[in-house]
Amino acid sequence: MSRVSTVLKHDLPASFVVFLISIPLSLGIAAASGAPLIAGLVAAVVGGVVVGSLGGSALQVSGPAAGMIVIVAGLIDQFGWAATAAITVAAGVVQILLGITKVGRLALSLSPAVVHGMLSGIGVTIVVGQLHVVLGGTADGNILTNLVQLPARVPVWGALLIGVITILTMVLWPKIPRSGMVPAPLVAVTVATGVAIVTQLDIATVHLPDNPLDGLALPQMPGGGAFAIGLAVVTVALVASVESLLSAVAVDKMHNGPRADLDRELVGQGAANAVSGALGGLPVTGVIVRSSTNVAAGARTRASAILHGVWIALFVLFLAQVLQLIPMAALAGVLIVIGARLVHAGHLKDLRLHGELAVYAVTVLGVIVLGLLEGVALGVAVAVVRALYRLAHTSVRVREGEDHWCVDVGGSLVFVGVGKLVRELRRIPDGGKVVLQLDIDFIDHAAFEAIDGWRGGYESRGGHVEVLEKNTWYGRARDGKPGLRKTIPWVGRWTDWERRTFRMPEPREPVLDGALEFERMASHLVRPCLAELARQGQRPEQLFITCADSRVLPNLIMSSGPGEQFCVRNVGNLVPVHLESEEDSSVGAAIEFAVDVLNVPTIVVCGHSHCGAMKALLGNTAEPGTRLRSWLRNAASSLARVDGTDDVDLLAAANVAQQLDNLRTYPTVRKAEDQGRLRLVGMYFDLTEARVYLVDPDDYRLVQLESQH
Repeated sequence: MSRVSTVLKHDLPASFVVFLISIPLSLGIAAASGAPLIAGLVAAVVGGVVVGSLGGSALQVSGPAAGMIVIVAGLIDQFGWAATAAITVAAGVVQILLGITKVGRLALSLSPAVVHGMLSGIGVTIVVGQLHVVLGGTADGNILTNLVQLPARVPVWGALLIGVITILTMVLWPKIPRSGMVPAPLVAVTVATGVAIVTQLDIATVHLPDNPLDGLALPQMPGGGAFAIGLAVVTVALVASVESLLSAVAVDKMHNGPRADLDRELVGQGAANAVSGALGGLPVTGVIVRSSTNVAAGARTRASAILHGVWIALFVLFLAQVLQLIPMAALAGVLIVIGARLVHAGHLKDLRLHGELAVYAVTVLGVIVLGLLEGVALGVAVAVVRALYRLAHTSVRVREGEDHWCVDVGGSLVFVGVGKLVRELRRIPDGGKVVLQLDIDFIDHAAFEAIDGWRGGYESRGGHVEVLEKNTWYGRARDGKPGLRKTIPWVGRWTDWERRTFRMPEPREPVLDGALEFERMASHLVRPCLAELARQGQRPEQLFITCADSRVLPNLIMSSGPGEQFCVRNVGNLVPVHLESEEDSSVGAAIEFAVDVLNVPTIVVCGHSHCGAMKALLGNTAEPGTRLRSWLRNAASSLARVDGTDDVDLLAAANVAQQLDNLRTYPTVRKAEDQGRLRLVGMYFDLTEARVYLVDPDDYRLVQLESQH
């Protein structure tokens, strides 16, 4: 499909959908910020055209954002609107410099707990402020003042009616089947405006100048000290940058197109803010609501974002009088729902599981009570203190055995954790035998000296210390060759690792010793996760069908953990055609259970190189009358696809494509795929390269994963 046809077929319709949702959001955000309403529309136009043309995320849509309301409102109170526009210009220049110096990705180092806390604090602030507007009044720039004044606010019943209608429509509209292509904010504002016109309610509506261009305010140099101005510029630049980058990363997860260039995205956002501020517009950021709508509407290129900005500009210039029919209470109702959604309760569970609720809570309260920048700073401080606390509390377990003491040390050993380690070691009575097991991924000089000093002192008093370790950090340090990088846990043959670590030439029992090693070294680490999964049940992200070959490790190559992968393994990663083979129904049972009961969103069929099953199939070496011979009949269609080849790896790739076709013979798979809730993926694992490829189902070509990003 040519670029022009792609734009006409996909991007043009999507741009109209995004345009329709942007109008009410931009007006509402401007009103909540205390800025001229035209400023919100200017930012929407500039965000669409400038960021759409220059940004690094093709499908992200930019414009005024609810997350900036608190900041902009504060700046307008402090400096005035014209000066705030100038601050926006300067913030744009800072963003451009950040993008040019390629520090954009560093913004993603911000703790997710701080980001979610910041958004929740902003959401609460928006909701409290807009409740005043729904009641027929105006909001103060300070949330505490709004909270105090809210009980005494006498409602204007007409405005309250419009606000309630808007909120109910926003909440209920998405629940109607096939309503997704018409944005809820557009429906809510249209319904509320229609009710206001029919009932002729005497309530405040949108006010724009007769000539919208006359309402533009040129930027003016802010008054006040250089520190206050600089702080304002940095605040706008950083918050707008973080929000845009986080939105870009989230949008990348919604589509299979090119991945975002975060540094280029910062340059595009900076250019848009410089232009928006110069034209008297609000600050611009990437906006997840509009961006997700853009993806859902079928956009394929950046043309959709650019065109949506063009439609807004044409609407403002020629149909501005239509906007003046919209009640302010309707815009406030839209923002109340959006603000409430910023307080995402679903994140609380994840934060609790990772022990980050304190960081989240401090950030939320800080944003609400002190302000956005102060709240984020407090959240970052708590996150740093928490990280140091974790480092200082290295896992140390001391156990007394029958004839020796066992000391298990895990994690990263750095200077802040030395105190606890030494205290535990000094508890061990002199003169005994100590087995010190170091399961660590890093050790600094202070920790090494602490362990080595204790060992020397203990042995000088008649004791004996045996140090066992997987990653040889301590041993290399004693040999004068300390490691400079963190390592990953050993991946390889258990017996090889055992001989290297323990220097034991005599034969060992790998099965029993492996199970004992798991109980001793890993069970306490995964126990909380497994206990939680035992209570909640499994919710795997995929059904993974692969070969029984011992060299293929599904969890390793898919980077998945407990509860994330429902796996079926058999000789040749085969899927018997539905109802054709009754000799083994276990594969079909697993497929039906995964799709109908577990509701997995993805089924992966993964073949691999050097596959013994494919060699047996190609060479017809399976003995007649054996179960293997009978089982490999399920791959006869795979062999027919590449008739005449002697390439085992080509057959393995073709076999993956055939098994995807076999999957579609199952009614439960066809139904789920037709409904859009199931995706089938073919993969191929190259043992020699330790690399995963996608399999093109048409020509069995292996496609590198990075070419998909």
